[in-house]
Amino acid sequence: MPHTPSITRTRMGALLHATGMVTEAAAREALAAAAGYADRALTPYETARALEEFGVAVSAHGDDVDSLGESYAALLARAARVAGGGVAITDVRLVRGEGEFADGRADRVEFDRDDVRVSVPAEHFADDYLDHFAACRAVARTVHRDDPRSWRSVDFPREPHATYDSIMVLATPEQAESLRVRLGLRIG
Repeated sequence: MPHTPSITRTRMGALLHATGMVTEAAAREALAAAAGYADRALTPYETARALEEFGVAVSAHGDDVDSLGESYAALLARAARVAGGGVAITDVRLVRGEGEFADGRADRVEFDRDDVRVSVPAEHFADDYLDHFAACRAVARTVHRDDPRSWRSVDFPREPHATYDSIMVLATPEQAESLRVRLGLRIG
């Protein structure tokens, strides 16, 4: 039976560079930041999270946040940077709906995308937890229409009762397939 080498940040950096997702300089920079642990084997969740360290992914926080509006704004700003700034994302705000959290309050995440107002429905059950579906739909709007890449959800085996961030990677179909095959991640 052939031995499959462990996934490490070092191996990930080489793969991301080989697939054109990062430059050699960007891979070196991320690995320098992780110098003390770059060759440590990663769990599947750590593998998914490490994509963010290389500047090709963003994550929506899975635990409580201080401010819903500020958290959505920060997430969209990070996504726009990862996407290379091909679209301008401005004036991000949370528009609160009517009703109580117990019933799932129907809010909206609104922002301007190249000066055109975008509204993404969001359902919140508390004032300090993001709607991950809304976050992913909003992040998808940060890529320029001519960009061959798109935001894709990253999935991995999960432990019961654990809290995980939602991770989205910006990749072409070929790059996503390479991440699936070489890193063992499920890319949606």
